[in-house]
Amino acid sequence: MLTTLKTSYTDTRAADLAWALGREPLPALATLDLQLPAATMQLRLLGASHQVLLEEERGVCSETVACIPGSSTPLPLGVAKRIGDWEYEFAARVEVLSPGSFAGRAQELLALVSDHPNGLVGVFPGSPHAFTALLAQAHEGHVHWRTWHAYPQDGQLVATRTRVGTRVPAAA
Repeated sequence: MLTTLKTSYTDTRAADLAWALGREPLPALATLDLQLPAATMQLRLLGASHQVLLEEERGVCSETVACIPGSSTPLPLGVAKRIGDWEYEFAARVEVLSPGSFAGRAQELLALVSDHPNGLVGVFPGSPHAFTALLAQAHEGHVHWRTWHAYPQDGQLVATRTRVGTRVPAAA
């Protein structure tokens, strides 16, 4: 689903992004509710990036990647955590692209995510390449999602990937 966000472009730089687990739902500019085989999820576009709410029989998990005022947790390169019966894995990277490469990559991602039934893209006013995109899927008992946060003024694309699944008990 593709939407034009009715807000100013809040995220100024990739370095301003922070990561948080377990935050309450923040005000969203657009949402997409999904019923996947293993869970119910809500993909949320914020004025300051994204939030994913995941609910399954073992509980609720929320991930927020955004410009969070007062946050002291910068965007990590990787995180692996146990949350109750769940295993949570997160990874992020920043790509720096030339203007031509950035425009091409942006168009490719916009087409991929906006045409996908489990995808949500919000384009910010002022630039067709200023966007936040989320894409979710379930696979082999795990829920996966990927996100992209585009900063055309700096030629930076922040890509994240997350996997949440049931912890496998250790062999006896």
